[in-house]
Amino acid sequence: MAAQPRNSGKDMMLSDFSTTDVVYLVIGALGIGFSKAGFPGVSMLHVILYASVFESRASTGIILPMLVIGDLCAIGLFGRKGDWEQIRRLLPPTIVGLGLGWYLMGRLNEDIFRGLVGLIIFALTAVQAGRMWRPTWFERFPHTRGFAVVLGLLAGLTTMLANAAGPVIGLYLLAVNLPKWELIGTSAWLFLVINVLKLPLSYNLDLITPGSLMINLVFAPLIPIGMLAGNWLVKRVSQVWFNGILLALTAVGALRLMGVI
Repeated sequence: MAAQPRNSGKDMMLSDFSTTDVVYLVIGALGIGFSKAGFPGVSMLHVILYASVFESRASTGIILPMLVIGDLCAIGLFGRKGDWEQIRRLLPPTIVGLGLGWYLMGRLNEDIFRGLVGLIIFALTAVQAGRMWRPTWFERFPHTRGFAVVLGLLAGLTTMLANAAGPVIGLYLLAVNLPKWELIGTSAWLFLVINVLKLPLSYNLDLITPGSLMINLVFAPLIPIGMLAGNWLVKRVSQVWFNGILLALTAVGALRLMGVI
C-alpha cells in the first residue's frame, strides 16, 4: 500500500511527483473530506498515504493546513449540531497533550518518528475496531472528568505527532452517547480549535513552509469534493462495513510504516 517516502516536500514541484504519488495525494485529500463528513474509518487513511509520499514527520505539516480547510467545511455543514459542554471538557487536556507532542517532535529523528507514527496508527486502528465489534463495552466508562483528561491528553499527543486523533475523539464522544449528527458537529468544532492551535507549533518546527503550502494549494480543492461525497454517502451506505474495509487497509499501511511488512 505504501511507497517509500523520499523527501520532506519543502522544495518539491508538482512535476517531481510520480503518478503513484499524485494518486496517493489525491485520494488522501478526498479522504480528509470524507473523514470530516462522518466517516471516522477514513480519518487515518490520509496519514498513511501522505507519509508514503513524504517523510513521516514532514507529512504532518503538509496535512495540517488541509485539515483546517476540512474543519471549516465541516463547520459549514454540521457546526450547528455541536455540543459545547463536551468541547469544554475535552479541550484543556488536549491542549496539554499538544504541548507534549510538540516537545517530542523536536527531539525524534525520522526513523524513530516513522515507526512511532505507525505504532500510534495501528493502536488507534485497533481501538476503532473495538468500537465496531463491541460498542456497548464503552458504556462501562462513567462520564467523569478523569476519563476526559486521559482521552484529551492522548488526543493532543496523537494529533500533534501524527494528525491521527480522530479515533480517540470518536471514542470519547461515543462513550458519552452523542447521537451521530451531534458527534460529527462536535468533532468539527473541536478539531478546528485543535488544528488552528497546531499551526504555530508546526511552523516553529519548520513543518509548514512555502513549499508545503504550494502542495496544499494544489490538492486542497479536493477536500470539499470529498466532504460532499461523504455527506451523500453517510446517509446511504452502511458505515460499519465501510469503516471495516478502510480500517483493514489502514492497518496494513501502519504495519508497513513500522517495517513489519
